[in-house]
This record gives sequence, C-alpha cells and structure tokens, in this order.
Amino acid sequence: MTTSAPGPGAAQEPVLHELGEGIFGWVQPDGTWWVNNAGAVSVPEGTLIVDTCATEARTRRFLEAVRAATGDVPLRYAVNTHLHGDHTHGNSLLPASTVLIGHEETRKGILEDFIIDGCPPLWEPLPDWGAVTRRPPEVTLTSELAVTLGGRRIELRHPGYTAHTPGDVAVWLPEERVLFTGDLLFNGLTPLLGMGSVTGALRALDWIDSFEPAQVVPGHGPICDAAALPEVLDAHERYYRFVLAVATEGMEAGLSPLEAARRADLGEFASWADAERLVFNVHRAYADTTGEPFDLAQAALDAVTFNGGPMSTSV
Repeated sequence: MTTSAPGPGAAQEPVLHELGEGIFGWVQPDGTWWVNNAGAVSVPEGTLIVDTCATEARTRRFLEAVRAATGDVPLRYAVNTHLHGDHTHGNSLLPASTVLIGHEETRKGILEDFIIDGCPPLWEPLPDWGAVTRRPPEVTLTSELAVTLGGRRIELRHPGYTAHTPGDVAVWLPEERVLFTGDLLFNGLTPLLGMGSVTGALRALDWIDSFEPAQVVPGHGPICDAAALPEVLDAHERYYRFVLAVATEGMEAGLSPLEAARRADLGEFASWADAERLVFNVHRAYADTTGEPFDLAQAALDAVTFNGGPMSTSV
C-alpha cells in the first residue's frame, strides 16, 4: 500500500509507503533542508513511530497518514534516530502517553537545541515551526535496546561511535529485514556531518551494509532495496573521501574551510541538492584533524556565503 497525504503539488506530496505488513516509510520530497523521512511499525497492540518532522504542519500530516493506515491503535512508542530538529521538533505533538526513546546524546542535544525557539535567518523561506515545544526522549540507550510490540521485535542500534551525530540510532526489524537509518544515509542529496564525523560516517557505511537489509528507509531521499543499496553506499563513500581530500588539500595550502570548499570541483556531486553542506563537512574535517572545537555558527555563516545567500528549504 502506498498512500499520499493531501496537499498541493502532487510531485512534491509526501508518501506513506507500506514496506511489509504494518511497516511504513514516510518519504517527504524533496528531502532537502528540514524535510525528512520518518516511519512507523504497527501491530494491533500499538504503533511505534520512527522520528517526527520539523514543523507542526508536517508532523500532523505524517501522524494523520499513519493513523489512516493503521486505525486507532495507540501510539505506544516513538524513536528519535538522532538529535536534529527536522526529525525531533514534532515530538511534542505525540500523545503524552507515548514513550519516547533515543540515545543519551540525542536527549542532551534536544535539551540544548536553540533553533526550536526561533530559526536564525540562514534559510529561505524562513521555517515556521508552529506549535511545537522541546520534548527529549524519556528512555535512553547508549548501545542497543529491543522493543517488543505485540509479537514483533524492533531493535534499536547505535554504531558505537560518532557518525552523523554522536547519538545515531538505526531502527532494525530483523525478521522483515527493514532498516531505518536516520541520517546515516542521504539518498541522492548531499550528506551533512557538521555535528558528526567524516571518518565515522565513512565507517558506518560498512555497519549499515552488515545488516544485509532487504529495504532501507534513509533519513532523506528515496527508499532503496537490497539491489540499489550497494550504489547508495558507494556514492556516500565517494563523497566522504572527496570531503577528506578537499580538507587535506585545504589545510596543506593554509586555506580556511570556506576557501577550500570554494576551490573544490564538486564533479559528480554537483547535481546533489544542498551542495553548500560541503562547507559544514570541511569545517568538521578541519576540526577533527586539528583538535580545535567545531564552530557551528561560523560554519553556517560560511555555508551561506558559499551559497550566495540563505540556504533553500521548502519546509
């Protein structure tokens, strides 16, 4: 079953894909800044939600689509795959009875999130979060946790190191072999590693492959099956090695991260949306190599400069 939520512009409508009995991937085109994927696993005893969305409007649309597909079973659990607001701002719209689960670092990051209080003018149009408030996970993990929903086993796994963020959690259904990766994968658009690690993200590709999933719901971009996954992973590897090369050459030449990014030839990655994320990623690689703190504010300002103005979003 594949259902579209109502709304303007059919080509850009989010779609709820049924990947197996009671397993759903919510894909929001075009997957760029603040426009994420999410998911749900449902049995007669209840539903587990995988992530929420950036805004009140988008989260309500997602929850309405899940409810239409699953009926009135209670939303018993929700999992945050990582701390970023495009996957977590809508947490407060879940019922108070829903048990929210995430990594300890995700809880910490949500509590420290200042963007939910008012988005800085780094994007255009400026996102309107709506009536959302900060809600971190009440149950936390550091390595792994299993949830049994009805008779269905749902495994929550941390790779064991920082990748996209320090608190990445993949949601794995071992019997059905469906994997929700969160932002460990951006399928067909530029990955973002400012709060993570380029080498950790590179290492996580083998970790994802080790699940041998039949279907994968990435944090952004289209769902992929086992046949398509090798190329998705290979494309990520090529991009991460490209970032490391840009950073190495820039540091050797005494360039700033912005200067290094401006000198780079994007090549095959020029067609990927959100190319300005290269600046965040090069800043991250510089910080990891030199041991200097990562300066998120400067990286964001440099990305806007690289982009020639505010970064684009359709949120």
